[in-house]
Amino acid sequence: MSNDKNIGNKIYFIGIGGIGMSALARYFRFHGKEVSGYDKTETPLTNELISEGIPVHYEDNPNLIPKDADLIVYTPAIPADHRELQYYREHKYRLLKRSEVLGLITSSSFNICVAGTHGKTTISTMIAHILRHSGYGCNAFLGGIAVNYNSNFWSDKRNVCVVEADEYDRSFLKLNPDIAVITAMDADHLDIYGTAEAMEEAFIGFTQKIKSGGLLISKFGLSRDKELGGTKRIRYSLQNEKGDAFAKNIRMSRGGYEYDVAKKDWIIKGVRLNMGGMHNVENSVAAISVAQELGIENEKIKAAVEAFRGVKRRFEYIIRKDDLVFIDDYAHHPEELRALISGAKALFSGMKCTVVFQPHLYTRTRDLVDGFAESLGLADEVFLLPIYPARELPIAGVTSEMIEGKIKNAKVATVSKEELLKRLSEKVKNENGIELFITAGAGDIDAMLPAIKNVLEKK
Repeated sequence: MSNDKNIGNKIYFIGIGGIGMSALARYFRFHGKEVSGYDKTETPLTNELISEGIPVHYEDNPNLIPKDADLIVYTPAIPADHRELQYYREHKYRLLKRSEVLGLITSSSFNICVAGTHGKTTISTMIAHILRHSGYGCNAFLGGIAVNYNSNFWSDKRNVCVVEADEYDRSFLKLNPDIAVITAMDADHLDIYGTAEAMEEAFIGFTQKIKSGGLLISKFGLSRDKELGGTKRIRYSLQNEKGDAFAKNIRMSRGGYEYDVAKKDWIIKGVRLNMGGMHNVENSVAAISVAQELGIENEKIKAAVEAFRGVKRRFEYIIRKDDLVFIDDYAHHPEELRALISGAKALFSGMKCTVVFQPHLYTRTRDLVDGFAESLGLADEVFLLPIYPARELPIAGVTSEMIEGKIKNAKVATVSKEELLKRLSEKVKNENGIELFITAGAGDIDAMLPAIKNVLEKK
């Protein structure tokens, strides 16, 4: 891995609490750099950084920043009028986006880069876990917290990097993969790209960054498949045998799955995955295809997949009892919600399904409202929280009620966080059918989990 000599010793992060930013902060701290940062809110992740020796403050105040920093790393989600960012710009400090820094770090390593509008966090974490668990070894820069290691970053002497490649702001075009994975190219981030076609062009551009002789592993049936790059190709599928790699003989058991994974030149029989959701079986086909390409033995791959405990907020079990299952998930796109709800209902058939969804971004809600309504309509009952704005200002007329008005089949209500807890308490008191309960969204809904869990456990 490149330890870019020009980076210097003192590095300051603006938006250090972001999942990708914190992985970079941990990387530099691991390599002996002096690291500190700002974020707008205190979270469990920023508290962990502090406990690891990385100071973090929460006030946008140029008086609190290191004036002797050698490098400022920032995320594109930071608003342009941020005072600390403006100070560093005006005083001509060296500023790099997170993606540019990742590009520098991985400029001389063997890189496995996982991109796509959904599934990339689970697949990249699964690949990194298989490489670590099997003893192959890798450095990991992940977009989620691996439950096995309670971290989104780890380091290893082997010069191999597993990187979650983010399409937001075209960040992934700064990477140079030896193996690239593309999971999906569904329309998203239209605030950045404008059109679905422009976004697809960016993915095509990403595949053109694959090194000569490199491999592209992509989901079978992607639109514009013929335009994608990569000297070698593997198209993976859940169970479509027209794909190059796929699962077969899938059996549901004990809240997980058992199946075989096959490609024309190999087969691994009796894979056990202890995670819910058929989409995660498909994710494992992609991860196993990478491990096979690297020559990891079948038995080691199987042992690693069976030991994989998933990613926080990806089909994560908060409560798992015979009469009550509570699953939390990061799903924030209609396709992810559809996979989540249908996957949970298949595993726990016969249980009444209640979903709490917090929409993320006004633009995404406006652009994908029909898809959200259709996916949420798979539940029996839906509670919608107000839209989480993240980096955006409100858009007139765009509210959670837009989704509510289009949901058919399910009972639905838009509620505040306080009202939600009150309604859940009443339901529990009156034994009013909370059986399969799902929270979903990419905003701050996860901060409510302890309070919701507390209410539901009174059942």
